[in-house]
Amino acid sequence: MITKRNRKEARVKRHYRIRNKISGTPECPRLTIFISLKNVYAQIIDDTKGVTLVSASTMQDDIENKANVETCKQIGKLIADKAIKAGIKSVVFDRSGYLYHGKVKALAESAREAGLEF
Repeated sequence: MITKRNRKEARVKRHYRIRNKISGTPECPRLTIFISLKNVYAQIIDDTKGVTLVSASTMQDDIENKANVETCKQIGKLIADKAIKAGIKSVVFDRSGYLYHGKVKALAESAREAGLEF
């Protein structure tokens, strides 16, 4: 029987396995996401310096506090716009152990449509 704890542990294991292979550089930083039950967070991180370059989330005033597909599309567009303004054109996508389906896919595709390359 799959429990929530086992599901979360499996996602965290996948996340660590992915992070061993993916790293953000100043030329090509890492776009990482986190999806909770109520909010969606996206960050662009330079792993060599350990700093967040750009971030967007549903905690901001102009976006509705829901973690659904439509909100993920808005977050993807917002993070791409902020990244382009900051001079970032290409990123490495870190799905944080989530399956590339639904909310994750919506966020990634809307970021691509808004001009990010990955």
